Amino acid sequence: MLILLLFACFFLLLALRVPIAFSLGIVSLGFLIARGEVLLAVSQRMSAAADSFPLLAIPFYILMGKLVNEAGLTDKIFGFAQALVGHIRGGLAHVNILNSMIFAGMSGAAVADVGGMGAMEIKAMVDNGYDVDFSAAVTAASSTIAPIIPPSIAMVVYGVLASTSVGALFLGGVIPGVLMGLFMMAYSYVMAVRRNYPLQPRANLRELWRAFLLSIPGLLTPTILLGGIGLGIFTPTEAAVVAVFYTLFLGVLVYRRLGAGDLLRMLRETVDMTAVVVFVMTTASLFAWIMAREQVPQRFAEFILSTTSSPAVVLLLINILGLIMGCFFDGISILVIVVPIFLPILDRLGIDRVHFGVLFVLNTVIGLITPPVGVVLYATVEVAKISFERVVRATLPFLWPMVAALIVVTYVPQVVLVLPRLFGFR
Repeated sequence: MLILLLFACFFLLLALRVPIAFSLGIVSLGFLIARGEVLLAVSQRMSAAADSFPLLAIPFYILMGKLVNEAGLTDKIFGFAQALVGHIRGGLAHVNILNSMIFAGMSGAAVADVGGMGAMEIKAMVDNGYDVDFSAAVTAASSTIAPIIPPSIAMVVYGVLASTSVGALFLGGVIPGVLMGLFMMAYSYVMAVRRNYPLQPRANLRELWRAFLLSIPGLLTPTILLGGIGLGIFTPTEAAVVAVFYTLFLGVLVYRRLGAGDLLRMLRETVDMTAVVVFVMTTASLFAWIMAREQVPQRFAEFILSTTSSPAVVLLLINILGLIMGCFFDGISILVIVVPIFLPILDRLGIDRVHFGVLFVLNTVIGLITPPVGVVLYATVEVAKISFERVVRATLPFLWPMVAALIVVTYVPQVVLVLPRLFGFR
């Protein structure tokens, strides 16, 4: 009965718009007080959750995304993407999506994508005859690829929660991220044909080669990350540190775009963002510890498995639940709340934790563009300077290619597992 009261209080606090970290902490503390337990467990559990080597990667990936933007690498990558696919019908939409796919290899957050390149991408599309609503929708939707293609802050969090190799998760996200981009490009092509968007001239080989040479420093960043992790040269956390120093070298010494003031500002912003993520994780770990003691995951698993023992049906139910939660919670919050509950079900049904991690992170990123909470929608409003309603109306059709990618990833595990197996992670 007390555990039901805990959940009721938790959802009541959320309904009152109390931040999720405080909601988790308050109900957990109240539960322990009601049980008459020693509150020393609070500090012990919260500090233990933060004491994790993989979590060190989070601030470095956040900082790397900021450095890439400030150093001017995104401009050169945009130029290469335009030379490569700009001539296809709906070319600048494809450039926008490809740009996000490449930038995803240098950042771990969708909002960083929109904030870093969104204004440039939307302006380029509008100046070339695309309507602003569609331009904003492409920018918002393509930014969701960032948490899938490594590095990914969400996958680091999942790896810690599920005691799963972050390197395997990173490699597992590559093909699904590319698949998302291709599905979005297919949809953009159809829309470009219907609306008769203008064609861009095809770049000749010399222009393509020049654009590629200019983009090499930026393209090396995801190469260093994935190559180093895949070949076992360094861990995902070490890869984050190496990538930060590489982008710092480019920004300060090569392009001379970064000064001491810029670095201090980015460090402050990184600390702020990291503190939010870690605070949510520490309070959620206390909440998860209480659920584990009360055997909530085991009871939930027994309930689900008494209903069906089909992995396909269970994954369908989990996906539906994740999509619904994505309308009201951010991705990190969903992960820290439900992953500990789902783990016993995965193990009982023999579902690979790496496969599930990638598909569930993909599920949660869909929530980034679904109202009312969709944080990417609000970021796009600020960048595109149009109303929230217009952004939502234009972006919702992009849910179809994203859900199509989710279905493929859910029911074709090889899409996720082929690269981790190739590099010896499975």
